[in-house]
Amino acid sequence: MSRYLIAALALGATGALAHAAPAEPLDRASLSLGGFYTEPRIDYQGDTNYGRIDTGSYKTDHVTLPRVKAQLLLGDTQGLDFDYYRYDKTYSPTLSGSTNMNGLPLTGNGQLNAKLRLDLANLAYKWWIGSGKDVFGVGVGAAWYRARLDGTASGVLNGVAGNAAYNESEHAYAPLLELGWRHAVSDTVRVYADASGIKKNGGNIRGHIYSGALGVEWYPTPMVGVVAEYTASKISLNRHRDNSDLNVRLNGPAAYVKFRF
Repeated sequence: MSRYLIAALALGATGALAHAAPAEPLDRASLSLGGFYTEPRIDYQGDTNYGRIDTGSYKTDHVTLPRVKAQLLLGDTQGLDFDYYRYDKTYSPTLSGSTNMNGLPLTGNGQLNAKLRLDLANLAYKWWIGSGKDVFGVGVGAAWYRARLDGTASGVLNGVAGNAAYNESEHAYAPLLELGWRHAVSDTVRVYADASGIKKNGGNIRGHIYSGALGVEWYPTPMVGVVAEYTASKISLNRHRDNSDLNVRLNGPAAYVKFRF
């Protein structure tokens, strides 16, 4: 009787473990390290103690931005998703045009030598629906973002030459919504699509951040894979107290080394 009981328990445990396995496109835990190659398009407008800065739409040189992603399953169909990247580069647009400050018309032109640093981190709790080779995910969470601008502006304003130095920095938290799809083409190849939206209406800094990505994963070994994707992000932030607007578009390919655990 004891032998039959042990055999039954072993079969039951084996069945439970088999049932507990997540869908093919999902991993228990993973970490992706890589870079995002893009040609940023930046538009900054803001009132300062020295006048108003308006860069217009300015396209910088191509840059590679570091990026980190991590996923952790809590059970078989739920888990945590983390994503972080940073833009930290200089840009020097030409300033020109007319504006109005404190009721006075201002006209001029000049040069802005600035360094823009933008940090963005997302953490979402995600639910995966489906089995077999296809799963769909819905996630909710929070995003933290920080924007810092340092630089000097020089030029001619209403016929008077001058220059000024300044620095601006703000950070905020905002609610996050994520959508995702994963498909296992084979044991070594997967494809995926992700979309996310961040929107904040209250507080001193407001705005929205929308992102999307299409990618493919290839695993030459069970533990390590190579990921290639195309990413597009639109960032629009407004600081209420001085009517400053920062708009950044980041589009381009990305590549990662992905470790599965």
